[in-house]
Amino acid sequence: MDFTKLAMLWLALSIAGCSANEAPVPAPPAKTVFDPLTQNIDKAKAVQGTVDESALNARKSLEAQERGDASAQ
Repeated sequence: MDFTKLAMLWLALSIAGCSANEAPVPAPPAKTVFDPLTQNIDKAKAVQGTVDESALNARKSLEAQERGDASAQ
């Protein structure tokens, strides 16, 4: 085996040995100027969910009262 083939084999093995088997762990996203805005949107969505749930309960109660259910009062 001549020197060039041996050098190429050594180079290939050293490159293969240095490669990682696992993907690197991504860094958490950096804070941006839009963070307060997205937090406000998340809060608004949570409040909207509460309002929707309350409206559904009121609608169910009203429908029950229209049917004359005494348990809905």
